[in-house]
Amino acid sequence: MIVREILEAVSRAWGKTSNSGPKLKYRCTYGPRKGQMRASAAACMAPMNFSKSQTMKSTRRSKSPTMSVKTSRTKRTSGTSKRVARMNAGSRRKKI
Repeated sequence: MIVREILEAVSRAWGKTSNSGPKLKYRCTYGPRKGQMRASAAACMAPMNFSKSQTMKSTRRSKSPTMSVKTSRTKRTSGTSKRVARMNAGSRRKKI
């Protein structure tokens, strides 16, 4: 795949990391990982591992209530989450 094609399928956005706070990452705008954030643009078009994806789907189904409570708490209270949301707010499309 040509580098230009990879870079057309992504946009830059700020994301969280475990230790160092906000970092610039790539938001996939095309392909099987559309809407996800990845550390590299090439990861957006990497082949899918179907056994891992099936395992994750079943885990999400069983842990959904717990995950939603923990995620909402983190987004409400974590300084890094608030900072990243504020940094990405300017890149969103404005509603008219």
